[in-house]
Amino acid sequence: MDTSELLIDAHSRIREVVHDVVADLDDTTLAARPADTANSIAWLVWHLTRVQDDHLADAGGYEQVYTADGWHERLGLPLDAADTGYAHTSKQVALVRLSADQLLGYHDAVHDRTVEFLKTVTDEGLDRIVDHRWNPPVSLGVRLVSVINDCDQHAGQAAYVKGLIS
Repeated sequence: MDTSELLIDAHSRIREVVHDVVADLDDTTLAARPADTANSIAWLVWHLTRVQDDHLADAGGYEQVYTADGWHERLGLPLDAADTGYAHTSKQVALVRLSADQLLGYHDAVHDRTVEFLKTVTDEGLDRIVDHRWNPPVSLGVRLVSVINDCDQHAGQAAYVKGLIS
């Protein structure tokens, strides 16, 4: 197994969890929150997908699926196209009301684009600096692991919320 195959496998496992959590849930269940300040399944899946889309597009030098493929308009959320959900207030979390088809459609489109990008990743490319705003600057390898970690945690949170409310 080479580096790109390993990274694709990690993202594919996240996709499997997302599908297991979201499939067959109605809009009300997806938007349900176990407490007033908690995140819903819809928000968690939208957010993890936005982070993956945003961060990998930036690292890979391509336009986000959210804007390039019209997902911002299709989802119709009252949020800026650049919004990834980072630091959302409880009120903003409540705005993310999406169907299973919308969530899975966007997630699958991002996953497909992620796989295309990851097929190009080589061991030598992992040291390339992709974000100079941090000290130390962030390499591609660190960014890829960070995205996997963040998405995996949020997918697990979505599964936990599903267990609490269903």
